[in-house]
Amino acid sequence: MTLVPVVLAIASVVLTLVCLVRSRRMRHLLIAEREAAARQWSEREALVRAQATAAERERIHGDLHDDLGAKLLGMIHAAQSPAEADRARALLQDLRDVVTRSRGTPGSLLETLAEIRGEASQRLGAAGIGLRWELAGDLPDPLLATDRVLHLYRIVREAISNVIRHAQAGNVRVRVKMIDERLYLDLTDDGSGADAQSTGRGSGLGNMRERAAELAGDIRWAAGTEGGMKVLLTMPLPEARA
Repeated sequence: MTLVPVVLAIASVVLTLVCLVRSRRMRHLLIAEREAAARQWSEREALVRAQATAAERERIHGDLHDDLGAKLLGMIHAAQSPAEADRARALLQDLRDVVTRSRGTPGSLLETLAEIRGEASQRLGAAGIGLRWELAGDLPDPLLATDRVLHLYRIVREAISNVIRHAQAGNVRVRVKMIDERLYLDLTDDGSGADAQSTGRGSGLGNMRERAAELAGDIRWAAGTEGGMKVLLTMPLPEARA
């Protein structure tokens, strides 16, 4: 009979320990659930803010394109010379880059080169300059990050601008090929070579060098085989898509 109180005391202690363990477990579960709920709320808030920011950015881009784009088109039509019209046209292309490329959509190498060719053909044609485009048949077609696409666009655009404004050229040849896993793009005009001197002034040359460096590449200027000037850009490429 004397064992009964002892057994009851032990049972009471065990029951108390079990309750404590369960209570702690429940407390940990409640804390974990509150933390998970807080994370989900924070993620939802971040998503809502990101969506609102994206919508506002799209609205601003649309306003910029509609307003400034219309003004730049007016400047193109009212220009007194091909060079003046080309300045406005180049600015319009820069604006379109901001609107479209800022969305972060990557493009492939061949798609990018096709768009560059279209823009170059339009600008040179408007200035009365012919374009000969030579693309190697064995070029790979890797995806390019948005910033790399923009740098490539701007380098070629600046080179075209120099030809139109300074070279007094009748034709431009663009060749694109691969050598030792590097892309080679050379742009040569048949002009007076005046663009070779003009690129050393102002920010154009420095901007092209900086953009080539961002591409982990190199850019050089030399006397052109067509009689004018050659701009040669070399850069590595990411692996092509499978």
